[in-house]
Amino acid sequence: MPDLTLWGLFIVASVVLLLTPGPAVLFIVARSLEQGRAAGLVSVLGIHLGTIVHITAAAIGLSALLVSSALAFAVVKYLGAAYLIWIGVRTLLAKDRDPEAPAAPAEPLRRVFRDGFVVNLFNPKTAIFFLAFLPQFVDPARGAVHWQILILGLTFMGLGIMSDGIFALVAGTAGDVLRCNRRFLRFQRWFAGTAFIGLGVTAALATRK
Repeated sequence: MPDLTLWGLFIVASVVLLLTPGPAVLFIVARSLEQGRAAGLVSVLGIHLGTIVHITAAAIGLSALLVSSALAFAVVKYLGAAYLIWIGVRTLLAKDRDPEAPAAPAEPLRRVFRDGFVVNLFNPKTAIFFLAFLPQFVDPARGAVHWQILILGLTFMGLGIMSDGIFALVAGTAGDVLRCNRRFLRFQRWFAGTAFIGLGVTAALATRK
């Protein structure tokens, strides 16, 4: 177990970080505006399943390999960037829906979940974040460093699910109200598409520093 004082400080630091919108929040908001609360919440679950992979990697030291290997970093970085850009292009090329017409079938939630998982899994910044952030709150004197990192990581993930869930619910509710507006539908499609492409470009430009 981590030291309780350090754990408390970790929770406070995590909440501050999570309430500062980042790429994951932008992804969730775009999905929620596009398809509603359910899709937003499913995106949250997919993203944090990817978080579990990063936490486990940090606990057993694989993140250190990613940071130290230029080839491994580049492969992960460009796979993630390409996937995000592909989602963005697919969104931009979709036709505008007529708000008076019957609603088109929404993208299956399993695909929404998969997109969230893949986007976070292939985000090297997430791996670097956990490798840099979690050890600051580990006390080697308490033994079993990997277990401390795992507990801290799962704490961060739990807080992240709650905060990201709030973003998804707020954006999804707003989207439900505005989705009958033709201008909003066009704005929503362009916002989501450019947001995904922007995230992909940002991921492609990520460095190991």
